[in-house]
Amino acid sequence: MRSDDDFVFYNQPSAPGVTHSTGAADSITVETGAVPADIAKVVVTASLDSGATFAGTEPTATVRDAATNAVLATFTPPQLGTETALLVVELYRRNDAWKVRAVGQGYANGLGGIASDFGVNVEEPPPAASAPSAPAAPAAPPAPSAPVPSAPPVAAAPSAPSAPSAPTAPSAPPAAPAPAGKINLDKGKVSLQKNQTVSLVKGGQPLLSSVRMGLGWEPAFRAGRRPQDIDLDASVIAYDANRKKIDSCYFGKLAILGGVIQHSGDNLTGEGSGDDEVITVHLGDLPPQVTGLVFTVNSFSGQKFTDVAKAYCRLLDGSGAELVRFDLTHSEPRTGVLMAKFVRQFTGEWDMTALGEYVDSRTVRGMVKPGAAAL
Repeated sequence: MRSDDDFVFYNQPSAPGVTHSTGAADSITVETGAVPADIAKVVVTASLDSGATFAGTEPTATVRDAATNAVLATFTPPQLGTETALLVVELYRRNDAWKVRAVGQGYANGLGGIASDFGVNVEEPPPAASAPSAPAAPAAPPAPSAPVPSAPPVAAAPSAPSAPSAPTAPSAPPAAPAPAGKINLDKGKVSLQKNQTVSLVKGGQPLLSSVRMGLGWEPAFRAGRRPQDIDLDASVIAYDANRKKIDSCYFGKLAILGGVIQHSGDNLTGEGSGDDEVITVHLGDLPPQVTGLVFTVNSFSGQKFTDVAKAYCRLLDGSGAELVRFDLTHSEPRTGVLMAKFVRQFTGEWDMTALGEYVDSRTVRGMVKPGAAAL
């Protein structure tokens, strides 16, 4: 930091070569040719308006070419907990070229802690020393070493200010292992709790084969009442990096994206053992613009999920072996539920997160906005 003028955020939205703007997602635009020569890097940070922790959230940064809006990289810090502020990504100079690096380092003492570390004088000092907490994820490898072609904005969580550091060029990070604390498939089947995430990686390699998401349910037993047939509908919605719907696959549209995603068909009763409906996804063939998948279940007939028992989703590999399972442990008197989501990471693998969030919607159409919000 040369001075407080280098602190760019919603109340001070511009500095030479760097601009902050708000919209559906906060963005930082870096005009690399306009950044002063004595600035070595631009660091994008994030904090929540409410001062709450990031537990249960997954803020995703997306780096784009400003000229074409093409996605260059995305990064979602995994397994966040008590952090109240994050160093998300940084753009830095190396041999007269600009590169981008994922950081994902969390601070437990808020934006004030980050600001102090970068030399900004804050009116109220942070309540604890400004040393950051353990990183939410180790530094990931930089994007391809070719110069960033033009000014890439970085979409961050709400109120995400940016602060350039002192002009000391960092050394290029080595290829990073899987983030510490992040569950993968190396130890066999994974049982998820609500808001837990598993990386679809095994033996260091991303799972890019065909997988099946099986969804099942049973009518709930009520004393003195005969269980009724339950007509629920499983669906999956595909989104782009802007959280805009690309397409949805459900009983009325059994194949999308040229057959890359397929639906097994409608189950009208919920009776019988095993999966009631199955959605097959050929992960390796998904178009690059698909960065998120949200799996949902709806009650088209209007029955509430308090009349449903043993609802679950489970991920199977091509041989039918169960990889991941999530059982709903509570119900609400509502007609829709977001079961799970897949998010494509900038390194190429997919993460699966258990959701279990109920909404009021009887059709997949009404799940599009809640699904986008869940991403």
